[in-house]
Amino acid sequence: MGTTGNAPTAAHGSEAAGTDLLRQLEPAVVRLMDRHLAATRDWLPHTYVPWSRAEDFDGPLRGTPWSPEQSTLPRAVQDALVINLLTEDNLPSYHFELATRMGRDGAWGAWVHRWTAEEARHGDALRGYLHARRAVDPAALEEDRMLHVGAGYTNEQPGPLHALAYVTVQELATREAHRNTGRSCGDPVGEQLMARIAADENLHMLFYRDLYAEALVAAPDEAVHALADVICGFEMPGTKMPAFRTRALRVAAAGIYDLDVHREHVLRPLLRVWDVMSLTGLGPRGQQAQERIAAHLDRMSATAERFRRLYQRMRSTEETLTGAGAATGPGDHRV
Repeated sequence: MGTTGNAPTAAHGSEAAGTDLLRQLEPAVVRLMDRHLAATRDWLPHTYVPWSRAEDFDGPLRGTPWSPEQSTLPRAVQDALVINLLTEDNLPSYHFELATRMGRDGAWGAWVHRWTAEEARHGDALRGYLHARRAVDPAALEEDRMLHVGAGYTNEQPGPLHALAYVTVQELATREAHRNTGRSCGDPVGEQLMARIAADENLHMLFYRDLYAEALVAAPDEAVHALADVICGFEMPGTKMPAFRTRALRVAAAGIYDLDVHREHVLRPLLRVWDVMSLTGLGPRGQQAQERIAAHLDRMSATAERFRRLYQRMRSTEETLTGAGAATGPGDHRV
């Protein structure tokens, strides 16, 4: 891609402005982290795993090989749990991206390290649950983990405001995905675990949400513009994992996480709390961003209606195949 002679100057100017904003927000980081530490509750991942249901696998311990019929979880729930776990597994990359963008020292560094420590519990507990329940093929899961984590994750957001907007939307989306997965699994132990993880994600979202509210005050036009960019181009961080599209489609068809959930339980609540669509005094850039957000929500409504018809056809096909005894094994999450 070509560049103009002015591009480096513009880039350096934007970078400097981002650094200034991070410095300006640091008192809010201190305050919101104190609030977070007062509200959070430490928990032990191993206490949420049903070890009494577990048995040795084949291999060095010469246990029982895994087979698809051992899983009692619905296929879409298996897919959701695999997506959730593989997403959590890329925590080293997320930590690197946040620490590089926000800083490793001071209030920002303290928050990034604390956030990472809390997030690490999620993958530990999820993997233990999946193995103890024999919910999915453990060998395939490990193969996918190696591919996904080996590829890493790069945050392509252009600056601190975009990064803050992204993590806010992503944390709320993750909360909804975990919570809905638990409610759909038909297992009280699984639901309890997913509710516990969702509670962490909620507190993380509140930190970022209220920090972004400060950014909207400090730099309203730039913050609304960054938010519009993120909302209109949003993708979850796990989209590059093996078989993501196929798994996500089944998850959406089951109503665990689809466009309706994203629009009504993620985007609209954030926009409402921030009062983004009613902000006044914005310049042309901020006003155009408001219009972009409104148009995107309208497009999402139309797209969601088309997908609802697709999901209905998928469910009808699955019911037909199940009735004919031709359904894919419940643990076969590969495509």
